[in-house]
Amino acid sequence: MEYASYTTHDAVGLVELTRPPVNAISAEVVRDLDQALDRASDPGVRAVVITGRPHFAAGADINRFKQAHEEGADARSLEADRLGALVRRMELMTKPIIAAVFGYALGGGLELAMGADFRYLAEDAKVGQPEILLGIMPGAGGTQRLTRLVGFNRGREIIYSGRHVGAEEALAIGLADKVFPSETLLESALEYAATLAAGPSVALGMAKRAINEGWGRPMDEALAVEAEVFDTVFASDDAREGVLAFLEKRSAGFKGT
Repeated sequence: MEYASYTTHDAVGLVELTRPPVNAISAEVVRDLDQALDRASDPGVRAVVITGRPHFAAGADINRFKQAHEEGADARSLEADRLGALVRRMELMTKPIIAAVFGYALGGGLELAMGADFRYLAEDAKVGQPEILLGIMPGAGGTQRLTRLVGFNRGREIIYSGRHVGAEEALAIGLADKVFPSETLLESALEYAATLAAGPSVALGMAKRAINEGWGRPMDEALAVEAEVFDTVFASDDAREGVLAFLEKRSAGFKGT
């Protein structure tokens, strides 16, 4: 059975989790998401939207936790490592990624969403890291990414309490970038992804790399990352086209090269 589908909308790749009823994260789901990202690596795809309905991903498969305890601690570590590697892959992709969050994005589901560049939430969405309520903790990057997004103490409170965070609060604290009615969420995410896909892909990809690799480093190291990727961008065809279009007072026709 396929647990993640992949379609294209012009230059936008759409990845949808398809493990009913709640898109619980499992090794098979991570495998299929990874394969979908392989397809999204096509140069003709210049932005990606990841979603799942009626819930983005309502955490991990708890039955797997019981099985992992019976098999030994290494089994759980492997599950977390696989999801963590997938989320890191999303961060390293030189394409903007939007997570369109319906329903619940909890535990590993929120960790997955935090690998995206932007999180668009439905008005009734709930997000959180409830692992603590099971006597465990986030294991695929949640402790690190959540605190970076919302601040050290606020992230700590959300993780310690295990509570669900509503869409409006998520927007207020920086965990969500925009909130939409459920009926327009995916359309809005695809529209913005199309706007990004029409832009200078090399510059967008290298800006993403500079931001992600520079974050948290000493300033001199971060500036060195920026300088390195700037040289790559400046030598691109898109850079030449953007400069000429500005001087000729016309719209730029970026090709993503």
